[in-house]
Amino acid sequence: MTHFKATRRGVLIGGAASLAVPLLAPTRVFAAGKTLADIKSAGVLQVGCEATYPPFTFRDGGKIVGYDVDLAAVMCASLGVEPEFIDTQWSGVIPALYAGRFDVIMSSMSYRKERLEKVAFSIPYAEASQALLIRAEDAGSITSVSNMSGKVLGVKLGSPGEMMKPALDEEIAAAAGAGFSEVKIYDDHPAAYLALSQGTVDGVLNTLPTLGQVMKDRPGAYALVRPVGQLNWAGIAARKEDTEIVEWMDSELTRLKENGEIYALQEKWFGFKMELSDEIPSFA
Repeated sequence: MTHFKATRRGVLIGGAASLAVPLLAPTRVFAAGKTLADIKSAGVLQVGCEATYPPFTFRDGGKIVGYDVDLAAVMCASLGVEPEFIDTQWSGVIPALYAGRFDVIMSSMSYRKERLEKVAFSIPYAEASQALLIRAEDAGSITSVSNMSGKVLGVKLGSPGEMMKPALDEEIAAAAGAGFSEVKIYDDHPAAYLALSQGTVDGVLNTLPTLGQVMKDRPGAYALVRPVGQLNWAGIAARKEDTEIVEWMDSELTRLKENGEIYALQEKWFGFKMELSDEIPSFA
């Protein structure tokens, strides 16, 4: 197994051990709960993000832009306020939420059991399921994950794809007689994509919306294999006590699904419409 160093976002996503130490006892500065009246009075909804995750939140000419930014603007219009995105180190984003640095976290935060124990989530606003990126010329021979038997997989250290690797390896071995020939772990996903294009690996795991952006950036170079593993989504996170804010987010997301505005934003940023669950997934 080839090993490269971790990035800050990957470490947090990687597992419960990464989350447990800094998040066991967050400081709850709004014990009574922040209200929509508080947000309206301030004239702004402060949104924590990591602005290095296109097309959700990233910098363009120094300005934070992306799907999350456009969606937050549409949602905030119903309150007559503006969203203010605050770029935050991902490893400390939940403690920063409870320290009062911002009101919500909106940065493609996927649902996970340990996160659901620490924050209150909205209903899904984006897909976060895994997909497999392959070379376009391999689309005829790799049509499912089982076709990766005897091939090399590329993943980012600490990512959901790395966490899924053992189960996928067993699934492929059961279906095809042998699992991956090798798993190479990279510091970041772009390095894994480069290895894919150079033939060093045969497939790279990442979330579907992120791979949609990769496909848009290099038309004709890659193809997607989906689904991989269980379906999952991303939600907007708030403090547990801020129930009014969570109810408002759910109401807004339901409205934007019904009138189609959220799907128009997905077409703009990802190139396809996402299938969004109306409920937060549960974890045993």
